[in-house]
Amino acid sequence: MPDFQYCLNSSTIRPAPILDKIRIAGEVGYSAIELWHDDIDLHLSRGGTLQDLKAALTDQNLVVPTTIYLKGWFETTGAEHAVELEECKRRMAQAAAVGAIHVIAGPPAGFADHDQGARNYHELLEIGRTFGVRPAMEFLGFVDDINTIEDGLEIVTKAGHPDGTVVLDPFHIFRGGGSPESIVKLRAEQIAIFHFNDAPANPPRAQQHDKDRVYPGEGHLDLKRQLDLLRQIGYHRWLSLELFREDLWAQDPKEVARVGLEKMRAVAEG
Repeated sequence: MPDFQYCLNSSTIRPAPILDKIRIAGEVGYSAIELWHDDIDLHLSRGGTLQDLKAALTDQNLVVPTTIYLKGWFETTGAEHAVELEECKRRMAQAAAVGAIHVIAGPPAGFADHDQGARNYHELLEIGRTFGVRPAMEFLGFVDDINTIEDGLEIVTKAGHPDGTVVLDPFHIFRGGGSPESIVKLRAEQIAIFHFNDAPANPPRAQQHDKDRVYPGEGHLDLKRQLDLLRQIGYHRWLSLELFREDLWAQDPKEVARVGLEKMRAVAEG
């Protein structure tokens, strides 16, 4: 049996309609799919329903580890914060309706008050409990502040909530200048999901962005070491293929998903 479960982050085949993404993930052989709220909203605007999505997921026997994403909750205060929380609640309701376990909570782009962010994250987790979903703290390697494993773990620790988790991603670990060895600072239950991708040696690290990610095994990151660290702490859940490449979006989405699963397996099981 494989050590991990394979998931498709639907950004990898972004142009496809959401129902096609769900069908493709199931047909190719993934056990899970991450859904984006922008895609869910587009489906609803075209006359679809949340029940359609849940039925399609059930038909394909797919788990939804996360939906993506919550924003504006970390850095805001007062009336602005209240407005952002209402949107977070709307998205949490969607996440619950499609059976998601987590909903990813993104960090601010600039520098922010970590203590305030931790308080707001505790608040977000409490709201999540009312919907039955768990907001997961994501760090992003290309933002100014919350860009390493340590930053994400700091927010979770300061929040002091039992539901707190972080999202890991090899690209963001690399882009933020952190060390993959910091994975061992986490307990397995503190990891909501492990996004799976690789990064090229060029352009230079500080110039890379989402569009530069490549299939696992096609970059220069030591992904096998990262997976060994995950095994070391007892994490055996989802590896989720997350790419944002326009050249892949122009290709047959089923073939992109198939190749991605093959490449994930080659790294994780090879």
